[in-house]
Amino acid sequence: MLNSKQRATLRGMANTIDTILQIGKSEVSDTLIRQVDDALTARELIKLRVLETAPYSPQEAAELVAEKTQSEVVQVIGTRFVLYRRNRKKPVIEI
Repeated sequence: MLNSKQRATLRGMANTIDTILQIGKSEVSDTLIRQVDDALTARELIKLRVLETAPYSPQEAAELVAEKTQSEVVQVIGTRFVLYRRNRKKPVIEI
């Protein structure tokens, strides 16, 4: 669980990263979850976007994807959200 200082640090880092995945009109599929899982393993911090056609609000999508990937929601702003999961074998980000 992240404390507020760690979350603030990650939010600052997230400002400079690009959105790498989008959630569209289909459900959150196993393929999307695998892609998010792989991206979190490689980067630890990723940004996703929820399209207007998605069946979820950005907050709902963030919570659903975080639960399925065992990650934490760092921030939800507008249609974008940021997830973080520490890579225990080879950490990428020091917070």
